This record gives sequence, structure tokens and C-alpha cells, in this order.
Amino acid sequence: MKRSGPLLTLLAGLLVGLFMLSLNATTGEKPTSASVKPSPSTKASPSTAPAQTSAPPSPSPSRTPVPEGVYTGRTDDDSSAVAITVRDDKAIAYVCDGHNIESWLQGDVKNDGSLRLTGKGGASLDGKVKGTKEIRGTANVGSGSYAFTIGKAKKSSGLYRANSTVAGAKIEGGWIVLPDGEQVGILKRDGKPSPAPRIDPETGAVTVDGQQLTARPVTP
Repeated sequence: MKRSGPLLTLLAGLLVGLFMLSLNATTGEKPTSASVKPSPSTKASPSTAPAQTSAPPSPSPSRTPVPEGVYTGRTDDDSSAVAITVRDDKAIAYVCDGHNIESWLQGDVKNDGSLRLTGKGGASLDGKVKGTKEIRGTANVGSGSYAFTIGKAKKSSGLYRANSTVAGAKIEGGWIVLPDGEQVGILKRDGKPSPAPRIDPETGAVTVDGQQLTARPVTP
């Protein structure tokens, strides 16, 4: 009787091999290769840069309000009178020596309380509010330069102007009524200057060459 041991051992090995092949085909598993690289991890998004904050706006220039009204007075050398009337950030000025030098000027009142006014013939006036009742500055009229310090006018003083025609002549008059009641003005007849006659500050009434006219307060 022949021995069947080796044959049985071989048969058993074949059965085990077939079983393993069948198991792999069923599960679909494949051997892992050492060369396979793991999938790269998702890259972290770069951190968002902090938002730039805009610089705060520059502060507006400090406002030095100029109280509305009329400011009158004489120049430092006492040669002329100056009047400035202020309203709604606008200003009109009159500089007059009462004989033959005069100038009307106008311009804006700036946020810092300063004034830069201009007139005919290159005339100019630069002023600055001091406190609440005073304006200091310099007026340049003709070939002269006149420093001044003028105060806020009371009811008895002010700035007046008249324009009319008398006996066929064109009349232009300007008056500054100072706090002490003094009046400084020039009246032009067809452009020829002469000292202005007195007016009534209460009514503005003035008589020119026998005819009564009305000088009116000046406002911007």
C-alpha cells in the first residue's frame, strides 16, 4: 500500500491558496505599495491681513466768530477813520481821511477770525478779531499804510453811504460816525472829492447843495 502523506499535504496547500485568492477577489483589497504617497493635506489659507484703519480727518480750523455789526475808530496815527461792517461772514470797510483819501473794500471773514478785504486801485485791508469787540489790522490805501484798532460801534456810531444826482451832478458820499459823535467823510461831485456835510445818524438825512438826501447804513 502506497503512502499518501505528501500528496495530501500538496492538496491542502492548493486549497488554502485558492481560498485566499477567492477572499481577495471578494473584498477588493490590494496590497499597499510603499511608493504610494499620502494625499497632501489641505493647505491652510493664509491669514487675512488686518484691515487698515484710515487716519482720522484733520480737525477743522478753530472758529473765532466775529460778532455781526459795525466796528469804527481811527488809525493809530490819527490821520484817518476806519469802519468795518460784518454780516454773514462778509465784510465791507471804508477808510477815509475826510479830505481826499478814501477807499471802499470788501471780502470774506475767515474761520480763524481774520479778514482780507480788497478795493479799487490795489487797496487792501488785513484785520484780525481780538476778543469779541475789537478788530486790529492795517489798511493800504494809495501810497499810505494805516494801522488801526477799532471797536464794535454803539447805536450812535456807524457807516453810511449815499448815491444820488443833484443839479445834474453825480453825488457819492461816505460817512463814518465815530463813538464820540465825530463824523469823517468825503462827498464826491462827478468824482471830485470834498469834505462831506454832516448827516443825522438817527435818520441818515443830509443836505447837499440845497437838496435833502438820505445816507443809508452800509451792510454786506
